[in-house]
Amino acid sequence: MTEDVLKRLGARIRFLREQAGISQETLGLRSGLHRTYIGAIERGERNPSVLSLKKIVDALHIHFGDLFHE
Repeated sequence: MTEDVLKRLGARIRFLREQAGISQETLGLRSGLHRTYIGAIERGERNPSVLSLKKIVDALHIHFGDLFHE
């Protein structure tokens, strides 16, 4: 169940990143997070902290709620 939540969150972040037309590398640079960490989040392999999610949201120029509303 937890793994499913992480995979869905990761897929949503990937969708939003691709919609913004940026690479994992660019998202990493903008957010201050490493590209490999971004990739692991997108694959559902990492459980990002709220602070890491906030960095991603800010780098994508979206609202926090956009991560959870499709």
